Amino acid sequence: MEEIKLKAEIREGSGSKKALSDLRKSRLVPGVVYGGSGSNLTVVVSEKELLGALKTGGNNAIIHLKHSKGEDTVIVKALQRHVVTSQPIHADFQRIDLKKKIEVKVPLHLVGEAPGVKLQGGVLEHVLREFKVRGLPNAIPQKLDLDISKLEIGKALHVSDVAAPAGLEVLDDAAHIVVTIVRIVEEAAPEAAAAAPGASEPELVATKGKKDEEGAEGAKADAKGAKPDAKAAAKPEAGKKEGK
Repeated sequence: MEEIKLKAEIREGSGSKKALSDLRKSRLVPGVVYGGSGSNLTVVVSEKELLGALKTGGNNAIIHLKHSKGEDTVIVKALQRHVVTSQPIHADFQRIDLKKKIEVKVPLHLVGEAPGVKLQGGVLEHVLREFKVRGLPNAIPQKLDLDISKLEIGKALHVSDVAAPAGLEVLDDAAHIVVTIVRIVEEAAPEAAAAAPGASEPELVATKGKKDEEGAEGAKADAKGAKPDAKAAAKPEAGKKEGK
């Protein structure tokens, strides 16, 4: 891995919000240097130079941080950014020994085009995007490559399929899925569901017809039942006439 030199200034005095805000407005990034055998140092570095170093050497770039108290060999362990502007607002520099192994995270880069997507209409799901690795600082790459040019629909690649360089140990579970190609399942349209066999509409029609038939029969029965009542009502009138 490329080694990069970066200038820093020891930050003295107040660490108030206003003082830190003034530094950031001047495009300076406050930070702390810790770890190793040295004491903790509060420093400030140029935002432009820090971002340039990370762009050149990657997130795990080996940085020789020069300041008035000497020089520290570090990596950027954490870089905090503003939630809206993404401007760097604080950096944690961890001292390292080039002869001792460290544990860091390395991003994954997919190589090639999966036939499961290009030819079979599947969708690529990228599950694991970075790996936790252990190795000497100079043996840690900027990224790890994974070839997906033979990945078909319904298949997956796992951590064990990633080829790590010699001297680098991948700490993630070997059985963990990294990327897979899934099939698209289309849901039935509402119109199709309504037209499917056993839909409720024919049953409603059948029920309605039955009710109409029952209603017609009931009307006939009522009509029949009304005739005797008419005759019964007519008889007393007839008897009254005869009495006169």
